Amino acid sequence: QVQLVESGGGLVQAGGSLRLSCAASGRAFSSYAMGWFRQAPGKEREFVAVISYTGSTTYYTDSAKGRFTISRDNAKNTVYLQMNSLEPEDTAVYYCAASRRPYSAGSYFSSMDKYESWGQGTQVTVSS
Repeated sequence: QVQLVESGGGLVQAGGSLRLSCAASGRAFSSYAMGWFRQAPGKEREFVAVISYTGSTTYYTDSAKGRFTISRDNAKNTVYLQMNSLEPEDTAVYYCAASRRPYSAGSYFSSMDKYESWGQGTQVTVSS
């Protein structure tokens, strides 16, 4: 398994941007599909985006399409989530997760149970 540490969260005004990072330690980072999830107060954790092993394929939840971009740098063992045009509804703790399952359809990775490793989360707060 890999160990994951998120960073880059903070307080931003509506319409602003943040870039989250998730640094992985352990072996074979490039063999993991990497996902981002978020959990708002009082709500269940929800899927945001996933990226394939090489970064060639991505998949987003509808609310993230056109505003968020997931990317990865396998040489740095890091996955990123660039978030633009942030809205108060994006306020949540953001988690990255790693999966060793074969990457087929991106929608397959929208379920939490497809991931073996999770980070501790980073808080994103968007003020109106």
